[in-house]
Amino acid sequence: MKKNMGLIDRIVRVVLAAGIAVLIALNLLPVWLAVVLGAVGAVFIVTSILGVCPLYLPFGISTKPKSQA
Repeated sequence: MKKNMGLIDRIVRVVLAAGIAVLIALNLLPVWLAVVLGAVGAVFIVTSILGVCPLYLPFGISTKPKSQA
């Protein structure tokens, strides 16, 4: 699959996932919300590692800068 996420997009997702992890670790969320946000945070981490966001694909969105030749 072709990568469609730029560096800033990937960094923002990792920071958000870390923030979610902190909220969960400090027990500041109800259990149901911790589960939902935990799943969202896991998706953020996986998409950041892979550099591909499946939701961007149908819309043709890419935050990756155009390579200069």
